[in-house]
Amino acid sequence: MLATRFRAVALALTAALPATPAVADLQLLMFERPGCTFCMQWDREVGQAYPQSPEGQAAPLLRAWIKDPLPEGITLNRPAAYTPTFVLLKDGREESRIEGYPGADFFWGLIGRMLKEAGADYTPPEI
Repeated sequence: MLATRFRAVALALTAALPATPAVADLQLLMFERPGCTFCMQWDREVGQAYPQSPEGQAAPLLRAWIKDPLPEGITLNRPAAYTPTFVLLKDGREESRIEGYPGADFFWGLIGRMLKEAGADYTPPEI
């Protein structure tokens, strides 16, 4: 009896709270292919640090082979032609992309700018 009353009060309180807008779901889709030297270089220079970085927290990495069909629910502005290609997705739709791997310093700067432009809750690390 008490549990039922408690649940009813909790439901009433929840219904009275203002709805908060959902945060857009961001992901970074990396297109790669077997033997891609720039993909391997990205893995060495950035890949292991990315998931723990502020950028990786804001847009988790999703990997795909360039010749495979797109993962379900993803829409691109145009197909990926080069590896690696990094596509920032917002709710499954392409926001921006980096074609090729320009090196770690440029990559971090570019992905940071892409996240800010996409409205990510992201603060770049201080250097």
